[in-house]
Parts: sequence; structure tokens; C-alpha cells
Amino acid sequence: MKLQEMREEIINGPIERTLLKLAGPLIVNNLVQVVYNITDTFWLGKLGREALSAPGVTWPIIGTLMALGMGFATAGFAFVGQYIGAGEFKKAGRSAGALYSLMLFFSVTTAIVSVLILPYALRFMKVTPTLYPYAKTYATIVFLGVPFAFTYMAFSALMRASGDTKTPMKITLLTVFLNIVLDPFFIFGWGPFPRLGVAGAALATVIANATGAIIGFYLMFSGKVALKLSLSNLRPDFEFYGKLFRVGLPSSVGQSANSFGFVVLTRIIMGFGDVTYAAYVITTRLVNFLTSISRGISMAMGTMIAQNVGAGKFERAKRIAERTMLVNFTIASLAVLIIGIFRVPIFKVFLDDPKVIAESKIVLEYFLISVPFFNGIFIVVNRTFSSAGHTKKSMLLGIIRLWGLRIPLSYAFGYVGAITLLGLTIPLAKLFDFTSRGVFFGMGLSNFIGALIALVWFLRGSWMKAIIEKEAKGESKMTKGYQAEG
Repeated sequence: MKLQEMREEIINGPIERTLLKLAGPLIVNNLVQVVYNITDTFWLGKLGREALSAPGVTWPIIGTLMALGMGFATAGFAFVGQYIGAGEFKKAGRSAGALYSLMLFFSVTTAIVSVLILPYALRFMKVTPTLYPYAKTYATIVFLGVPFAFTYMAFSALMRASGDTKTPMKITLLTVFLNIVLDPFFIFGWGPFPRLGVAGAALATVIANATGAIIGFYLMFSGKVALKLSLSNLRPDFEFYGKLFRVGLPSSVGQSANSFGFVVLTRIIMGFGDVTYAAYVITTRLVNFLTSISRGISMAMGTMIAQNVGAGKFERAKRIAERTMLVNFTIASLAVLIIGIFRVPIFKVFLDDPKVIAESKIVLEYFLISVPFFNGIFIVVNRTFSSAGHTKKSMLLGIIRLWGLRIPLSYAFGYVGAITLLGLTIPLAKLFDFTSRGVFFGMGLSNFIGALIALVWFLRGSWMKAIIEKEAKGESKMTKGYQAEG
């Protein structure tokens, strides 16, 4: 059986070789998504500033919505991966089916509610009157396609839990290619297609997501992938739904809080003008590229963590996480070094503006040098916690880094004249002269401190406990530490 072969390699095979084997398709998958985002921006830019801004201004709303689904997909991934690691394939199938049915019901409900509250959300964000109709049109169409996005999200998570990272990559390549091809036809009305503008970009996205969801559904129910489902697996299982909510809700809340947190961070950076924000945006694109690689490796590690924790191989799971930290830290450090050496020509590819290029030196010195600690330690530890099913830990870790460190530190070093700690007054204004250096210093400092907190928490080992029920002596009993998230 292919699923058993995958399991054997994941829980007993060479760590580095298995990690890279699983990570390859995931890295490709993430990089393809980055390419699509750049292409989508390119086509919409031909329509003007409002059309270009529509996806960006609605992203905090869409991102918050998608975070809700990702939270439950993360929980399903942890349960199914641990059941497979424990060799309980029937329970893995039953859990996978329950996740599918829950995501379908939840996505339909969420899509309806989101469409109803969309106008109020856009007004709350103070979207300008000229941009409002574009943003509303784009988000409405994307929301109507949420059931497809959520069910494909579930499919991808389940495939990763089983150790199959190639199938989601192939489907993503197809759907992204379809999206890229449809974009100009729908946006500009090429050939027999009507000119839909921003609505065309959203419609292309929905069609691509629907294609991926349908293919994924067919593969799982036809038995053409390692994890096979039947219609009986889809029947409601309220006991398991309760477990999914218990494990998935913290992840959903944490990711939603992070999505909103970046809205606040954007406002802080925008306070220093267009030049600073442009340098930040370009840097973010570079960081997203780096994160695509490290995120792919971390996602592969997540599969290995989940199955090894399910198999009770906690020390092996710890070694897997530690070696992933080393790999990601090395890759990120080399990438930052290359960006530092070739900073000017790299930034000129995006925008040949002397002021922005000069500002990029500040971004590099005060923020970008901290990225290896974020990619190499923080992301790995966060993924380790969520893959082991300890989503409260990953939620708290994310909130601490963004809301407890990055936002207050960026604001303090960028805008506050002085702070007093233990009776000692620190003149921040003299250190940074109220320039962007303070904001980016605060952002970089948050990565260093966040990585340190994550590493200490990881080394404590409180995450090294399974969340599944195992069969022992004919009776179902909880594995030791099942209540650890309480």
C-alpha cells in the first residue's frame, strides 16, 4: 500500500533526504503562487490605480476569512497525520472525510455572511469612494468562490498529511496556469469574452480554484491517491467536529489576528511617506520569495512531525525540527547575503528610483538581516507546534511576535520620543531621529526576540505529546498528554 510505504519512509527513513524529497514540490508550489501574484498585479495595473489596488485593499478581509479555513485545515492535518503515523488508517480516513464535510458546510456559511458584511467592512477601512466599487466587486466574486477554495485547502492539507506533496503541486501548477491564461481574456475582453475588468480577475481566480477543488475531490474518491475516501466518510461526525474546533479555533484566531496586525503595521510604515513604503513593499516581495522556500521546507517538516508524533517517536520529531532550523537558517542567510551584495540592481528591477534605492539600504541594515532568525527558527517552531496539534502554542507565539513585539516596537522606535523602564529614560528620538530607521529597527528586533522566545519554548519539549486516541488492548484510550492544550 502506497500510504504505508510513505509512512515507513517518514518515520524511519533518513531525515534530510526525506525532508528534501517532501519539500521539493511544496517549494515549487509556493514559488508558482508568487509568480501568479506578480502576473495578476501586472494585468490589473493596465487598468489603472484603482483596479490595481482592489485586491490589495480587500486582502485584509479575504485574508482573515481564509485564515478561518486554514485553522481547521491545520487541525485536520494534525489529526490525520498522527493517525497515519500511529498506523490507524481507518481513523485517518474517517477524520479526513469529517474534515471535508465540515469545511464544505463552514465555507458556504462563511461565504454568505462575508458577502453580507462586506460593505460595512469596506466602509470601516475607510476605502475611498473611487476605489470602493472596484474593491466590492472583486471581493464579492472571490467570496462566492470560497467553498471551492476551502475544499481545495482541505485536499492539500490531507495530501500533505499522507506524505503526498507532488499531487497538490501538479494541481496548483495547472490552476495557476489556468488563472494566468484567463486573466487577460476576462479582464480586457479578448476574443469572444466580455471586458469584465476587476471582476474578470476575480472570476478567473474562482474558476481556477473550482478546477482544483473538483480535481482533488475526484482523486480522493476515486482512490487514485494514497488517502481514499468514500461517501460514508462524509457523514457528520459531531464528536470529531468538536475536536477539530478545539484544535483548529486557536489557529484560526491566531492567523486572523496576524492578518489584521499587518494592516496596523502598514499604517505605521505609511507614516513615513511613499518612498519608505515602496522600499518596504519591494523588500516584502523579496522576503516572500525567501519565505516561499523556507515555508515549503517547513511544511514538509510538518508532515514528518505529525506522523512521528503519532507514532510516538518524539525524539526523532525533535531532531527533524532541529535539522530543519539549520537548513532554513543557512538558506535564508545566504539569500540575505546575496541581496546585500546585489541590493541596488535587485531593487532597480522593481523600481529605478534613487530615493527608494537609498531607503533600501536602511531596510537591509535594520530589518532584512533579521530574516534568517524568522525563517530559520520562528517559522520552524511555529509549524512544529501546529503540526503536533498544539495550536494554542502556535497562536500565542504568532500573537506575541506581531502584537506583543513588532507593532509596539516599530511604533516606539519610529514615533515615540522616549520611554521609561525601571526609572531609566531611554531617548529613542536621539537614537533614530524619528526616521524610518526606528520602524525597521523595531521590526528587526521583533524577529530576533521572537526567535529566541520560540527556541526556548521549543526546547522545553511541552509540544512532544500526541493529540489522538490510540487503540490499546482492544480499548480506545487517550495518549499521554492529550489534554496538554487545555
